[in-house]
Amino acid sequence: MNSIIKRVSSVGIALTVTLLSVVGCRDYLEVQPQSQISISDAFSNVANATNAVIGVYDELMGDNGYGIRINMYYPYDSDEIIVSGNIDNGRRGIGRYQLLLTNTEIRNPFLQLYRGVEKANLCIEQIPLMPQYSNGTDAEKKELRRLHGEVLTLRAQFLFELIRNWGDVPAPMQPAYKQTDLFIAQADRDVTYAKLIEDLRLATDLVPWRTEAGTRNERVTKGAVKALRAKLALFRGGYALRSSGKMERNADYLTYYKIARDECADLLAKRGEHTLNPSFEDIWRKLTSFQYDPNGEIIFEAGAGGSNSTSDSRMGNYNGPSVNASSRYGVGGGGLLVLPNYFYAFDSTDTRRDVTVTMYAVGATNIKTPRRLGELTDGKFRKDWRNPLLPGTALNVGYNWPFIRFADVLLMFAEAENELNGAPTAAAISAFEEVRKRAYAGNTARIGTTPTTKAAFFDAIVNERYLEFGSEGIRKFDLIRWNLLAQKIQETRDKIQAIRDSKAPYNIPRYLFWRNNGEEIQWLNSFYKTTALTTAPTGWNRLDWTQHLTGNLIDGLPLHQGIARFFVTGKSELFPYDQATVDAYQGKLKQNPGY
Repeated sequence: MNSIIKRVSSVGIALTVTLLSVVGCRDYLEVQPQSQISISDAFSNVANATNAVIGVYDELMGDNGYGIRINMYYPYDSDEIIVSGNIDNGRRGIGRYQLLLTNTEIRNPFLQLYRGVEKANLCIEQIPLMPQYSNGTDAEKKELRRLHGEVLTLRAQFLFELIRNWGDVPAPMQPAYKQTDLFIAQADRDVTYAKLIEDLRLATDLVPWRTEAGTRNERVTKGAVKALRAKLALFRGGYALRSSGKMERNADYLTYYKIARDECADLLAKRGEHTLNPSFEDIWRKLTSFQYDPNGEIIFEAGAGGSNSTSDSRMGNYNGPSVNASSRYGVGGGGLLVLPNYFYAFDSTDTRRDVTVTMYAVGATNIKTPRRLGELTDGKFRKDWRNPLLPGTALNVGYNWPFIRFADVLLMFAEAENELNGAPTAAAISAFEEVRKRAYAGNTARIGTTPTTKAAFFDAIVNERYLEFGSEGIRKFDLIRWNLLAQKIQETRDKIQAIRDSKAPYNIPRYLFWRNNGEEIQWLNSFYKTTALTTAPTGWNRLDWTQHLTGNLIDGLPLHQGIARFFVTGKSELFPYDQATVDAYQGKLKQNPGY
């Protein structure tokens, strides 16, 4: 919940931002701005400049931002989670990779991201021009430099999201009022990445560490800048779909792996700022209860608030376990489905499984009932964990969206070390095992032996990130930068078929037997071992488990429910530009391959 940054709906920068949205529609050029505040007033003092920067933060959240669409539609389908239901020209079309140019779920977030870029550009230009930036009091200079670093970082986040979804996007680096043509040419993403990585180097020196700032994670701090810079460097050094229609990586990729390694190493050396929460579950309990985590594992998160579609979030209402409107928790959940192979990717003693995956729905009387194997839902943002409870039919739950956690820093460090050295170093192994040991709390002997060859350690990193970051909007983009998305989608289909057919290595029951113990579910048999039982014993209920799986989940026929049903490698790694945007550019915008 946005408890630190108070939202300002009409600040000075609004008078130019109207023109920034014209990326998709020339008619916006005729819209008159609503704000009566001039640029000079908006940047006349520190307080007004702060309000202007809050206006930049505003563009992170809401239905067209990281409140639902960018973070819960765009990252799926993958090998972990799919969107629920049959195909449509909306979120399910995105998930199944049948991306039509008229899909508004593509267009509206695209426009909001560019509004964020424009607002950031105006702040980036104006804040250093303020007299107080160079000649103010020490306190004024310190705060304005912090604001400057924040907007450099926010612009990098907006453009990063645009690049990883659309590729070579227009990348304006100055405000609209200085552009003679608002429909600027597409920029080479490598050039844009280089610019953003340099911007973040500068921002690192402008913003404070978390403990110095005295704020929560809704404002950018030094840890957030370093973590984002590492992530951008790995994407710049990774594979990407090029205009040729091929997945390619640049020859200089190790240069960027070194940047990532060094930034992560800096963070690993500052454990007083950010470190792992000892409990994986506690990360999400605190997030859904709006509590401060002294470990600072979540390094940066988008603040939600206001109970509306423009500034709040719908995590817990859209996704998570299905919750009946008449329960104490209020209606919600069911928008994302956890795939059977993902459930079985977890060891039975891995504490992440029952946090990441929910195996129940909540009924009208608050009693939980089990979900079948093809109906499992994600669990990190579940509504029934919300504290205080939010009964009724409220769409906006107030959950913040975490961009990056310290666990990500540990695994990025391990990945980069392995790539740079040709084998995992002792430091890389230590970072990797730190994440695993937390996952197996109380059973650390089960973490297994860490591989010591480059290829095997890379495979272990790929798997560990899979288990650690389920439903955090990370997996699909990781697979793209590794050029593994097509492979993992096919492996997922094969694994679900093997689960359905009870083939090795899946020794899984066809039925589970359960009963309620109060409101909770009690299981009779193991998820991981077959049973000879086919009829429920007295007092127990039978649940179809592998028996529930059908071919629809795999091949999507006839209802197009199947995983990534229309995925085509060399096309589906990027979104298309929507038709209105293409029309507005009047032939100057090159469509992405295959569309």
